[in-house]
Amino acid sequence: MNSASNLKKVLASGQFAVTAELGPPKNADAEVIRTKAKLLSDCADAVNITDCQTAIVRMSSIASSVVMMQEGLEPVTQMTCRDRNRIAIQSDLLGAAALGVKNLLCLTGDHQQFGNHPNSTGVFDMDSIQLLQMVRMMRDEKVFQCGEEIKGKAPDFFLGAAANPFADPFEFRALRLAKKVAAGAQFIQTQLVYNVEKFAAWMKAVRDLGLHEKCYILAGVTPPKSIGMARYMKNNVPGMDVPDHVIARLKGAKDSKKDVQKEGINICVDIINMVKEIEGVAGVHIMAIEWESAVPEIAKQAGLLPRP
Repeated sequence: MNSASNLKKVLASGQFAVTAELGPPKNADAEVIRTKAKLLSDCADAVNITDCQTAIVRMSSIASSVVMMQEGLEPVTQMTCRDRNRIAIQSDLLGAAALGVKNLLCLTGDHQQFGNHPNSTGVFDMDSIQLLQMVRMMRDEKVFQCGEEIKGKAPDFFLGAAANPFADPFEFRALRLAKKVAAGAQFIQTQLVYNVEKFAAWMKAVRDLGLHEKCYILAGVTPPKSIGMARYMKNNVPGMDVPDHVIARLKGAKDSKKDVQKEGINICVDIINMVKEIEGVAGVHIMAIEWESAVPEIAKQAGLLPRP
């Protein structure tokens, strides 16, 4: 149970890594996790378990991670700061480590006003950078955030964070990544990449700061499932950059929903092939929430199989 993270091993070996994403159900049915895990088991080195994404109540990310591990798949457990203060976070992290979780993605979290309990109280006792610092201290210095010694076994997480190469102001995005790396981030999963040219410019800024040698960067990708989805991301999701040519490709697909989805997979594969050629990109993070069945086909077409 205490062996090193598989994701860490793959990245350290220099192989191009693949992570995927799994959204827990809005109920208590563990079979939902098991079914999705089976779809992803042979095409990803580790799989993110989201923590009530978009502030909507779902099965606990830690509990979902345990179910996934029972299926033989390694989780990247997400932890957000929205719902817990530092006491609860540290308690949950001790529990996650005791249950065998090896990878942790530290996030600030979507604001509760976007979810299904908009009148709930947001905690936000700390942000993602402070969370990274706290977990690194727990692991490396064996102390709680208050400075008290952790007597006995400390959690040993492979620490990750998110980065958005496309948010404004663009010129500060690489500097923000530098803060997360300084705080303890060992791997980074980025916002969805559609504008490869702009992503390449961000990666140049990352390389200029030497950050690609201090952390592993996984480019976020997804297959656009419909023209409507692509348009919505272009017009309504802050920090998303969806070029017109992506929408044009979906429009150019034949009329059926199946044809559009097939073209969405082709777009994702093309983006993977392009980002693979960018210096400093260590892998891809395939986000196909509620379309997990597309991930094996994407991995196959992009030449990412078999996984080590």
